[in-house]
Formats: sequence, structure tokens, C-alpha cells
Amino acid sequence: MEMTEMSGVSLKRGSLAVEDNDSVAPAEEAKRQKVSECCLITSQDGLGNDSLPSSENVPGPPEAVNAREGKKNSDAQLEEEEEEEEDGLSEDGDEEEEAESFADMMKHGLTELDVGITKFVSSHQGFSGILKERYSDFVVHEIGKDGRISHLDDLSVPVDEEDPSEDVFTVLTAEEKQRLEELQLFKNKETSVAIEVIEDTKEKRTIIHQAIKCLFPGLETKTEDREGKKYIVAYHAAGKKALANPRKHSWPKSRGSYCHFVLYKENKDTMDAINVLSKYLRVKPNIFSYMGTKDKRAITVQEIAVLRISAQRLAHLNKCLMNFKLGNFSYQKTPLKLGELQGNQFTVVLRNITGTNDQVQQAMNSLKEIGFINYYGMQRFGTTAVPTYQVGRAILQNSWAEVMDLILKPRSGAEKGYLVKCREEWAKTKDPAAALRKLPVKRCVEGQLLRGLSKYGMKNIVSAFGIIPRNNRLMYIHSYQSYVWNNMVSKRIEEYGLKPVPGDLVLKGATATYIEEEDVDNYSIHDVVMPLPGFDIIYPKHKISEAYREMLTADNLDIDNMRHKIRDYSLSGAYRKIIIRPQNVSWEVVAYDDPKIPLFNTDVDNLEGKPPPVFASEGKYRALKMDFSLPPSTYATMAIREVLKMDTSIKNQTQLNTTWLR
Repeated sequence: MEMTEMSGVSLKRGSLAVEDNDSVAPAEEAKRQKVSECCLITSQDGLGNDSLPSSENVPGPPEAVNAREGKKNSDAQLEEEEEEEEDGLSEDGDEEEEAESFADMMKHGLTELDVGITKFVSSHQGFSGILKERYSDFVVHEIGKDGRISHLDDLSVPVDEEDPSEDVFTVLTAEEKQRLEELQLFKNKETSVAIEVIEDTKEKRTIIHQAIKCLFPGLETKTEDREGKKYIVAYHAAGKKALANPRKHSWPKSRGSYCHFVLYKENKDTMDAINVLSKYLRVKPNIFSYMGTKDKRAITVQEIAVLRISAQRLAHLNKCLMNFKLGNFSYQKTPLKLGELQGNQFTVVLRNITGTNDQVQQAMNSLKEIGFINYYGMQRFGTTAVPTYQVGRAILQNSWAEVMDLILKPRSGAEKGYLVKCREEWAKTKDPAAALRKLPVKRCVEGQLLRGLSKYGMKNIVSAFGIIPRNNRLMYIHSYQSYVWNNMVSKRIEEYGLKPVPGDLVLKGATATYIEEEDVDNYSIHDVVMPLPGFDIIYPKHKISEAYREMLTADNLDIDNMRHKIRDYSLSGAYRKIIIRPQNVSWEVVAYDDPKIPLFNTDVDNLEGKPPPVFASEGKYRALKMDFSLPPSTYATMAIREVLKMDTSIKNQTQLNTTWLR
């Protein structure tokens, strides 16, 4: 077992933006049902929330074994502005213009070296290939806690006599639906909406009653006679809370309160998808639950649960949403919980590979038998010239002016135009209200911080920063932990190689213990863990312990006191395995001529009865199709990096290929 330094072999044409078990991927292939850039974010390991994060790729917290489990008028105006924002659909800018300038912007991004990713475990010669030339070259299937892999293979709806007629979806006109939605969302001054019953019959009135209650949670209905005509009058039943809490009395008692379903989506991350679903269902996003987030530039299949929304209503979305499919419906008594998954199964195609069959065989055998270094991938640290770990470090240092500056200052890198204008306004005026007016979507981290500064003033940055949802704030300091971990693991491997040594740490249950001299032969490198810094972990008993101390001291942090004045920012620490060996690894090299043809069938292809692709014995190009499974919070990027021996940073790929953003 050999360990090598990063080689210079890289992709010739990078299209790399990898869907990982916990990641944020850039780039987009379609503009259908584009959800606002500032969208919901939740990580797989239990730090979920309903708020919308920064357009920066703010990372999720590290998943590992934890050591221990003002101004009324302006504030009201801001809240009103937020409610008026478009919750779902917005148009992209000119994609061609973005593509032309993307490479130049990404020159200011991070490389793997910047975040401590420097080592490989295998000795094979690297080769190049194109990852994610098409987002359909990357498919992720969630693995549930029972080991079952999520597949979309059944679109039928459970038969339930208590479900309303299909007519509820067509009985209301577009204008009536618009008026009811405005009433439901308190967007006008009306206290009720009256709908005249044309062709009055009891059956027709019943369907209208059902349609309003089904499609607009929070509204109640009654029938009124007005001047000899029948009207169905819709009104609010329980104030604004009704939106988040669908009516209990309208749900059959014999049915489980949660509808579980499999969500198949293309080129959409989990939070974007839930925003779209909640918009079409006219409910709050927080009634949805899931076991883990899946990223954007891929085809992903995962289980979702939603509170008191019928399978019938969910299935109806298949008729009006593109790039989504919902199926495998069932009613259950409980929601899903973050982290309750075994991991994800990946099917990945690397196109136009240059490696010989022997090189591919050697690389894949190494991945199967040894694995890869369990680095936190580039997605953890953001895509702009201000890495998220720098914000986390400033928080831990209690340097709040620097935190504010790092989040709001202008920076080089790929960003939406409105964010650039917002930052420019902030740099020029230091007026949070003026900068906030430049943001059409105010629920991103920048908008939330500016709103906080408007409310609490520039002298109370801590409270202003506190307006950002807790989990998004914690993501910054978890990014710093990940940055330290990557650097320390590289030092550990450089110093001791790929074998356990006395003083290394291993887990017994959730407790870390040292490897003693006489026990070394009882362990392998796959047992060794390294700590993320915190107040409730122990450090290795060898040179790397001092390396941790030196790194934190250089960052003006006290390794012996990781408790923060603000409890939320006190780090208890965690442990993470340094080498991961993927499971269920298989691969094949296929020949093809057309770079745009799919090289394998998706769940939807199979549902539609499409035959699997047939490959010629020879072709203009060769592709490596690989399948493997990973546990939660491990990065598929890092597994592929080990196979190809390349730098996976967007900066490196865009320098090689200025048409990366396709």
C-alpha cells in the first residue's frame, strides 16, 4: 500500500461539479422552474432548518461520530417585502454571457492545495476524463437505514375512498385560484373570497368545497345564498399558522399522518425541489422531511415525507412539473429524520477517458481494495474568493467586524449580478438598508445579515448575525473544522503513511481510544480516526497533536479552550475516519461515438420502457462507468479524484477548459 503526492495529471476538459453525500454543486443545464438562488439548505447530519442560505456555497456541518451527543416599522416593512418575494420561480441571467466569463471569475477560487487536500493513497498513473459532461452522467440513489436503495418504480396512487374526486384539480378557474392564493397568503385586504356556483348542484358545491380545502390549506369554506345565487365563500380558519399546520380534521383517522414518497429529480438540489413542491402545493416547506440532502447537477432519487398531503395531490404534480417524478407512495405514522440513512449509491460516467484498460483496472482495484482519503471536498469551502472557513475562523476568534466584512464585502468569483450590486453598495455606503434594496431575494445570508444590521445597528453585529438561522451560522465554523481536519490528515499521512501507529486514535463505540504499541497489529488504517477540533475530544499521541496546536495557534485560537462566549459557537468536536473504502464497487469501460447519448438507463427510462443502450466493441470515445456506495458525509468527488489523480477544484477545471459552464 503506497501513498503518493498529488500529480499533475488532470482532466483535459473539466465539467466537474460532483454530487456528493453532502455537497453543493455549481453550474446548471436547464432553466426550467428555476428556484431563487437563495434557497433552503440542510445538511445530512441533523442540522436542518427551514431558512434560505447564502448564494455562497455554504457547507454543511461535518458528519462524524460526535464526542457529545429594533426598528419596528423598518422591520415590518422588511418582513412585508419578504412575503412579497416570489417563492418559487425566477429567470436566470444570460447563460452564454456567464459561460464566457466563468473561467475568468474562477481564477480567484480555491484549489485543493488551499484546503489541505494534497495526498493520494494509490500508486497508479492518473488519466483524464470528463466528469458531468451531462448531469445525467451522475446518478445518486439514497440508501435507507434498513439498507434498501431508493428507486422510483411505481407511479400508482394508493386507493383511498376518502380521497376527493379528480375534478378538484380542474373545477376552479385560474382567476379563482389566484384570488384564493392571495387570500391564503394574506396578500390582499380581503377577509374572504366568494365563488359563484355555476350550474348549481349539491355535487358541484361539494367538489368546490373539497377543491378549496385540498388546494389551499388554511382556508375554510361555507355556502351562502346571495340574491338567489349560490356562492362558496372561502375564509381564514386559524390565522397564519394554518399554512404550516394542515387541518387535522380533514385527514382520515385511519391513515398515517405522513405520506412517504420517492422523489426523482434532475438538475435540482433537495432544497430547490422542496421549494418547488411547496409552492405548487401551497404549503410551507417545513412540513416536508427527508434523511439527507442531494445536490443539483445530477439525477437523484431519495425518499421524502410530507405531513397530511395525500398521495393523490402529490401524484397530480407529475402532470405539471418537469424534471421531477414522484411515486412509490405510502402512508406512515412518522416523518423521516435527518441522518437516518446508510449512505448513497452512485452511478458515475467519466467520458472520453485516456487511460488504458490496464490503468483503469489498476485504479478501480485500488479504489475497491484500499479506498480513498476521506477529505472534505471542495464544495465544503465555497466557490468565491472568500472561503467559508475564513468566516468560521473569524467567528471563533470573536472578530465580529471581520465576520461582517467577509460576508458582505465585494469579492472576485462567480456570483449573481444582484449580489455583486449589493456588495458594491455596501462597500460604498456601509448602509445596510441601501444594500438590502439591491437584493431582489432577501432570504440569503447576505440579506439576512443586512436585515439584522438594519434592525440592531452596526454596533451590535452579534445580534445582527444571529438573525441568520442557527444551522447556517454553524456551517461556517464547521467549514473551519473541516479545513483543519484536511490539513492535519495530510500531515498524518505524510508523517506515518498508510498504516496505524502507536498514538493513533480508533473508536470503540462512540469513544476514542489510543492505539498502544502492543495493539498496533490488531488494527488497519481503515480503523484510524482523526479529530475535528473541539473541547470534548482527544488528540493523537504523536507529532500530529502538536501540528493541531500549531495550526490553531497560528489562527489565534486556543486549542485548550474551544468554548466560545456564545454557546452556539462552542465546538465540542468529533471524529472522522481518515480512509474510506467504498462498498459495492463495479465498473466497465464502454465505447461510444456520440458524446450526447446517455450511457445507462435511469429509473424514469425504465418506467417508460426504454431499452438499455447497446455499445459497440469499438467507438470514437471510451467511457468509464462506475458504481459504488458511500456512507453519509463522504465525498464522491474524493473517490473520483483518487481514480483520476486530479485536482477537483473548479478553479483547476476552468483553467483547463473555459467552456466548463455548459
